[in-house]
Amino acid sequence: MKTVKILRMKVCILENDDLDPSIAAAYQGYGAMFVRLFGEAGANWEFDIFHTPSKQYPQSFDAYGAVVLTGSKTDSFSAEPWVVELRRCVSLLLEQNKKLLGICFGHQLIALCLGAKVGRAPQGWGVGRMSYDWHGADLPLAPEDKRLSLLASHQDQVLELPQNAVLLASNAHCPVAGYVIGEEVFCVQGHPEFVEDYSAFLLNRRRERLGENLYNTGIDSLQHGHDGVQVARMMVAFVEGKVAA
Repeated sequence: MKTVKILRMKVCILENDDLDPSIAAAYQGYGAMFVRLFGEAGANWEFDIFHTPSKQYPQSFDAYGAVVLTGSKTDSFSAEPWVVELRRCVSLLLEQNKKLLGICFGHQLIALCLGAKVGRAPQGWGVGRMSYDWHGADLPLAPEDKRLSLLASHQDQVLELPQNAVLLASNAHCPVAGYVIGEEVFCVQGHPEFVEDYSAFLLNRRRERLGENLYNTGIDSLQHGHDGVQVARMMVAFVEGKVAA
């Protein structure tokens, strides 16, 4: 009897930031957060993580079924050499129709590469648990009530929908909080990989910058849970080419 080896999909994570040293032992890295998240969402994938600020990239993306772009404290429109190189790389991946998943900074950088405007949010920081209207009803596993909540931490955002993109999520603070392009690009502004304790850590670190009102609102919002795993399940179905029932 022959043994049939089932090949697992390989996914590339472009890790665009470092954890604060005081908390790195608990969470290991942003790439590791996504490995955990997609595991919880049921993905049977193999992952390779590349740290882009250190100029780490695979020699080729051909072996990967999808590429994940993590968040970052750096602006997606920055002139820092590593960000310039990342934009060049992502532009090439877009030309090749590689499946891309963008989160926060990744969501913004992909939009920028597509020619959309990205900049400081006119309303200021978005922090804590944020709820969105979900417009992507045709996606597999989309919420029936057309509402989703994610943990957020951003002062930049996408200011206009990229060309050929379909809006996925929006609220008053962030009108372009998610978008999809064909079968290739799925992006969200919120952080499905975050957990409440990590969001609280970021809020505490930025308390003075945020001000007491926004800080307290953000901390209080963490009591209500979020839909990060559900969004990850939608991303898994998107990458694997599943269609809505």
